[in-house]
Amino acid sequence: MTQANEEPEEPEPSRHKYADSGEASHIYLLPNSLTAGNLFFGFLAILRCIQANYATDPSVVSDNYKQAVWFILFGVICDALDGRVARLGGRESLFGKEFDSIADIISFGVAPALMMIFLVLTPTVEKYPIFLQISWLIGFVYLLCAAVRLARFNVLTHPMLPPAERLKGTNDFLGLPVPAAAGMIASIVLVITSLKTPTYDSRSLALLIPPFMLAIAYLMVSNIQYPSFKNVDWQTQTKFRSFIALILGLGTAFFFKEFFFALLFFTYIAYGPIRHFVRIYRARKNLKLGPNKGSE
Repeated sequence: MTQANEEPEEPEPSRHKYADSGEASHIYLLPNSLTAGNLFFGFLAILRCIQANYATDPSVVSDNYKQAVWFILFGVICDALDGRVARLGGRESLFGKEFDSIADIISFGVAPALMMIFLVLTPTVEKYPIFLQISWLIGFVYLLCAAVRLARFNVLTHPMLPPAERLKGTNDFLGLPVPAAAGMIASIVLVITSLKTPTYDSRSLALLIPPFMLAIAYLMVSNIQYPSFKNVDWQTQTKFRSFIALILGLGTAFFFKEFFFALLFFTYIAYGPIRHFVRIYRARKNLKLGPNKGSE
């Protein structure tokens, strides 16, 4: 009798976001075309870096590096758009995420590493052969950190896993995004190749890239949070001052494009550690003030 009165148990809700592997591997045309564009620009950037390494005419070398930089920046734009287009159209898939990571490791991992190696080696390898081994090692460390960063991102955002505790309620990235890291390196190369001075070869400034590259590699695998801007869409409102600042920034980019991109990426990269340490300082300050407030 008791069994007859018992209500049937409701089926346990599935923890899988997709019905099967076929649904998870759907290839949606528009977002995946943008990802393919990212991969294409990464391939062209690598090609231009190789051509620059074997060119003998300084003007041809400089032009090839500039084109490689712009190809990486075009890849950054494609990478920023593919995920947004997929979310807007409700066409996200695991295939798209994995495809995006593979494209990113080419465009934002291999291409910047080769660019740094060739740019540093060309003016220094004859005078300082030790830079050959050092540049290879730094390039690999950067590439390794980029791969680890992408793999960790795929795990943290996997639909079968709950979100990480530290990222709940936010849209932040954990660690410096790989496109921003590559954009910073590419924009520095753009500044170096754009400098024209009669007194010295400006490409000797490329020696500043390796230590900066190591710092960027560390930030990619760090636990420092960076804003993702995923909430920015056509409905996003802004204050009047922010709107004016944005217009002025676009105008500055038009006239000083080489320096503007370097400043833009540097500001974003520096924002993460600054916000991180400010949060730590405030947390420690509140911890010290806590007992005093409770005794009042």
